[in-house]
Amino acid sequence: MFNKLKRIDWIIVGILLVFSVFSPLVILSATHGDAMFSDTSMMMKTIIFYILGFILMFAVALFDYRLLLKSWPISMGITILLLVGVFFLGADLNGAVGWYKLPGGQTFQPAELAKITLIFALAQLLGRRNGDPLSLTKDLLPIGLVTILPFGLVVIQPDLGNAIIYIVILIGMLWIGAVKYRHVLVALLCVAVIGGAVYVSFTTFNKEVKDFFVNKIEKKHWYERINTFINPAEATNDAKHQSNYAMIAIGSGGLSGDGYMKGELKQRSFIPYTYSDAIFVVIGEEFGFQGSALLLLLYFLMIYRMILISFQCYDLRGSYMIIGIVSMFVFQIFENIGMMIGLMPITGITLPFISYGGTSLLLNMICIGLVMSIHIYQEKYQIEP
Repeated sequence: MFNKLKRIDWIIVGILLVFSVFSPLVILSATHGDAMFSDTSMMMKTIIFYILGFILMFAVALFDYRLLLKSWPISMGITILLLVGVFFLGADLNGAVGWYKLPGGQTFQPAELAKITLIFALAQLLGRRNGDPLSLTKDLLPIGLVTILPFGLVVIQPDLGNAIIYIVILIGMLWIGAVKYRHVLVALLCVAVIGGAVYVSFTTFNKEVKDFFVNKIEKKHWYERINTFINPAEATNDAKHQSNYAMIAIGSGGLSGDGYMKGELKQRSFIPYTYSDAIFVVIGEEFGFQGSALLLLLYFLMIYRMILISFQCYDLRGSYMIIGIVSMFVFQIFENIGMMIGLMPITGITLPFISYGGTSLLLNMICIGLVMSIHIYQEKYQIEP
């Protein structure tokens, strides 16, 4: 036990401890003065979730990750059942049926669990090749099927943000999984064609596209988010409201910010969900460029340490798992901050370890525990392959 604890990356643990102090304070500021929330309720819940998260992280770190890899069909099967069951037993929150209501007013989002089970599945499937180039029919086809199933179930909830993360995980793990360059070229051409078709549709046939999204499939928020990003000058004021005020709030923070709990534009009447999706607005407004840059530096250091652990892996499956986790974190950080400063379209993606959300926080802590487990069991892997 003591030898295992010595192999834990305590720098990452230290960064998480900083996040565990910073996150509740920012959430307190985001909900302060809002009639819909008690001043301290969400902060206290976040503290409790962090305590549970650290317990889970250390428990997972001391557990041999290879046993989890072997059971990926079971974990994926359970996840698919939960994703299907949410359409019958789930609760509708913010226009999406993607949560189970739990006792005590808590909720559970199976789309978050699907990120980990997908990483298990892809790592095991990629690991079968032992670093050899991937075959189209024997490797890429089953890998694609394993990814497209949770992707489709989450898209129709609808939760496009989490669904996109599955594709990002797939791309990140394939990139180091010896995918052939001709397959990469074909994929890039497909992405270019799809991206070009979306752009042309929204710029040339906007009326028809709007009719399709709004009237035929009743996904008005999808249309507004994409159209606001592609055609900001033509988007309605309601559609641009959140992104416009987010950029104003972050810009008003300047170099050093307005001061803790002194931000004025973070209120719900200006920017919704500042405690979750838009929490970076609170950070930018109250802590300014300096506070935002420090947060990004901590993220960079955490990701850097995880990549170092990946380089030290003797088991390719462990490396694949870490890269999948890194891909997930990097995209969520980039998307969440990018959508608040106008670089990315608005989605429901939270800022890892900072935004309010029990399911996402616990799953993120479990992911860090998996990274630690991979690091701990590398020496044992050499003796007992």
